[in-house]
Amino acid sequence: MYEQALYKVLKDHVKPKVLKRTNRYKKWEYGYNQEHDMVVVSKTGEIGEIYEIQDLKIALPKADNVHTFEEDRWKHTEYPKELSKIKSVFDWEEYPLDFKEKWYDYIDEEFNRREQGFWFYNKGVATYITGTNYMYLQWSKIDVGQPDFRESNRLFYIFWEACKADKRCYGMCYLKNRRSGFSFMASGETVNQATISTDSRFGILSKSGPDAKKMFTDKVVPISVNYPFFFKPIQDGMDRPKTELAYRVPASKFTRRKLDSNEKLQEITGLDTTIDWKNTGDNSYDGEKLKLLVHDESGKWERPTNILNNWRVTRTCLRLGSRIIGKCMMGSTSNALDKGGDNFKKLYNDSDVTQRNANGQTRSGLYSLFIPMEWNYEGYIDSYGFPVFNTPKKEVVGPFGDAITQGVIEYWDNEVEGLKSDQDGLNEFYRQFPRTTKHAFRDESKESLFNLTKIYEQIDFNEDLKNSISVTQGSFQWENGMKDTNVIFVPNKSGRFRVSWVPPLNLQNRVIIKSGLKYPGNEHCGAFGCDSYDISGTVDKRGSNGSLHGLTKFSMEDVPPNMFFLEYIARPQTAEIFFEDVLMACVFYGMPILAENNKPRLLYHFKRRGYRKFSINRPDRKYNKLSVTEKELGGIPNSSEDIKQAHAAAIETYIESFVGLKETGYGDMFFQRTLEDWAKFNINNRTKHDASISSGLALMACNKHRYAPSNPIRREAVNLGIKKYDNKGVNSKIIS
Repeated sequence: MYEQALYKVLKDHVKPKVLKRTNRYKKWEYGYNQEHDMVVVSKTGEIGEIYEIQDLKIALPKADNVHTFEEDRWKHTEYPKELSKIKSVFDWEEYPLDFKEKWYDYIDEEFNRREQGFWFYNKGVATYITGTNYMYLQWSKIDVGQPDFRESNRLFYIFWEACKADKRCYGMCYLKNRRSGFSFMASGETVNQATISTDSRFGILSKSGPDAKKMFTDKVVPISVNYPFFFKPIQDGMDRPKTELAYRVPASKFTRRKLDSNEKLQEITGLDTTIDWKNTGDNSYDGEKLKLLVHDESGKWERPTNILNNWRVTRTCLRLGSRIIGKCMMGSTSNALDKGGDNFKKLYNDSDVTQRNANGQTRSGLYSLFIPMEWNYEGYIDSYGFPVFNTPKKEVVGPFGDAITQGVIEYWDNEVEGLKSDQDGLNEFYRQFPRTTKHAFRDESKESLFNLTKIYEQIDFNEDLKNSISVTQGSFQWENGMKDTNVIFVPNKSGRFRVSWVPPLNLQNRVIIKSGLKYPGNEHCGAFGCDSYDISGTVDKRGSNGSLHGLTKFSMEDVPPNMFFLEYIARPQTAEIFFEDVLMACVFYGMPILAENNKPRLLYHFKRRGYRKFSINRPDRKYNKLSVTEKELGGIPNSSEDIKQAHAAAIETYIESFVGLKETGYGDMFFQRTLEDWAKFNINNRTKHDASISSGLALMACNKHRYAPSNPIRREAVNLGIKKYDNKGVNSKIIS
């Protein structure tokens, strides 16, 4: 059974006494609350439930004046016919006072809901939607008429409201599934904000200029046209413009009618606000000041355009000095990585709210949000707006009265199963309808060196397995802090090691002492491969990671054969910490290590501590053919073309034999980061693939006999001292 994990309600995040006291005096301020590390989206001074959506804590308003619809769910309220006839404020002014007074309360209430949000009962539960969400549901006309209420959209708008409220934030980076309604929601927000903002500019960008124009003409303009008169400002130009929607004072600054022949003409005031779109380019909107920038299909910008370059430029349009004056609403599915998806992926990862600089901002300035496809897939939303995750035991009714007899998870699984033989088709389906961020950024298989079908089969299996079951995160440390004694493994969530197998006690810390030198006691069980580094820090602080992998062999011990059991991909504060981490892992497992010797500090560390015999010599040369340094330290160079090819071939062979779906079931390679690195591995540019380097070296270490040089066979005639005779005739004769 699928359980939602998109958000959670935090209990007692604020102490009850503090909550009660502050609510009583209505002291909660809209915006980021540093004391409680949460964003308050309430504008009433009171807060209720606190949501955590993708690690962002958001305090909702306290439930008040909860509306009850007849069917116990959201229902669009029809616009009163008497008001629908009024097209502008000019017409309104012509109506008698008693008519106006009849509708003042209705209009005021709509403005109040727009500002503070709206509470209603949904399936018996008091439910809050933001003012923006209310404007979308009640007053935004889309292609199918009125939007239907969806729980996923409710959470989207709450997150967006938090982005607007948080002064540290430039907006959102939304990773979505196809047909999720983002373009309409973004268009609705654009019109909503533009019609209450003065002296402001609103911009639209998409994967191409025509796409941006289409969004403007087909979504933004119709929403604006269909607003009720009391929300519609004075507009200049055509009712349905092609390039710019202008809420500004018209050329004539006077009303059409005089109130009295002797009275001055009434002056009109306008917002002086515009909405427009731009062609796609790195410098779009450069140098302009924006209140809101909508970035539609930002994961589909292909060369030569670059979403990263554009964001670096347009980000400056949203601030004055250090003060953020505008927001960006960015949303998209992702293209294949080499078709713009890699830039969007980086932007999304740089928007992680848990990774902030000293100013409290993410690297991009945006906040990332991912809503899995099962939350927002057409045809699997019930009449209350909730996703039908699991196949129902009883028939469920959709928003339009249609029957839902299948769960969206089962539907998705069936689609995936049908595409297993078409890897590129499967990857495209994953990107369009992702259930995880890994699905969303799934790459094409055309240029991969290794079998992507098997790699992705294993990745998907691991995700279904909820990888935490098979992999434990933790640290190694010397027992009682005494170096060169026994090593123990300590599970902890911040540990740099990921381990899928721990040897039994009799195999742990098996180190053999010979002539004062330390030898690995479990060399017959497995080995490590390592991609090291020598420099603790780099100028840009983006140096490659140190990487370590452990792999077992087939043996008579109680050891699972041919299994990667350890993954370490990290760059601690100093190189020495990394060296000690590697040493402790080798000692704990009692296994040798094959490391690259072009970065020799790790190997010198092993030698100084008496562990030289743990370092494997390069297997492709005899001992007498090794260089002086290679004899001293061991290790293998990474520059040789033969080594590169052998290294890649070792990984390829392992994937074909032990990864993905086999006759006996799925492989037991549980390290996702390594699998993903294999999927992207480029033999001509290996520097970015630390995990592939170390895992390949572990494979070579466990199969070093395959790379041993062979002695040339010399075939020479050997005189055995045996005489040959010619036996023709009566007497035999010796053949000379």
